[in-house]
Amino acid sequence: MAATPAPAAPPTSAGEPWLFGRGGSPAPRTGSGRGGHHALSGLAALLFDRDGTLVEDVPYNGDPALVRLMPGARAALEAVRARGLAVGVVSNQSGVARGLLTREQVEAVQRRVEALLGPFDVWVVCPHGPADGCGCRKPAPGLVHAACAHLGVEPGRAAVIGDIGADVEAARAAGARGVLVPTSVTRAREIAAAEESAPDLLTAVRELLAGRWAPADGSRADRAPTDRADAGAARTGGAPKGGALKDRAPADRTPTDPAPTDPAPTDPAPTGGIG
Repeated sequence: MAATPAPAAPPTSAGEPWLFGRGGSPAPRTGSGRGGHHALSGLAALLFDRDGTLVEDVPYNGDPALVRLMPGARAALEAVRARGLAVGVVSNQSGVARGLLTREQVEAVQRRVEALLGPFDVWVVCPHGPADGCGCRKPAPGLVHAACAHLGVEPGRAAVIGDIGADVEAARAAGARGVLVPTSVTRAREIAAAEESAPDLLTAVRELLAGRWAPADGSRADRAPTDRADAGAARTGGAPKGGALKDRAPADRTPTDPAPTDPAPTDPAPTGGIG
């Protein structure tokens, strides 16, 4: 069932993520988690990146009509819910900081995703840009920490699935497990660095539910990211439908990154509903 539209949440103070509970309503930042997950053993929650993982990556999309599911997304969510695990979304949306998206547009896309995939227990969104110095923009761990706190789940019993290095680095920094599902925007070095990866979203979920990957441990939380993977706007292959920029910061591109094979403007013109 689609989430019912919720009134706009009150503004958050500088540096904080936007947090929404089940059904899209604004959620408290602490204390209201799903306590039943404390009693479960093993994996208790799955957190998903949005663009390029659950839905096709349309740069700075604020138009619900442009939302298209990634292959296997519906089956993956059904499998997780059938096991009684909590589900959430952790998403960088720097289009807000860049002036290309409004909060209302972000929420409209969120409601469309839930109409297609069902309600999530928590959404945590970073609206900041790469230069804002927040603690929530992936690969920083803030989104994962906030989602786990709301769900009442220790990060070590959560897993994050995403399509670029920043997603798995955020998981690692938070003490959670990170699983990479590469797409055409995933860099070769990100694939090589991933400790856990899968060819598609449904396979990633099935492997996690089957317990075929070792759980996260404290050593992962202590490991610093080797190369911040949200840097750069280069693509490593053909773009998926709708184009592909992901939410990377061109100015942060490191010398080890390959030169773009398909150059794109630093801030491409919005492709839907935000111009």
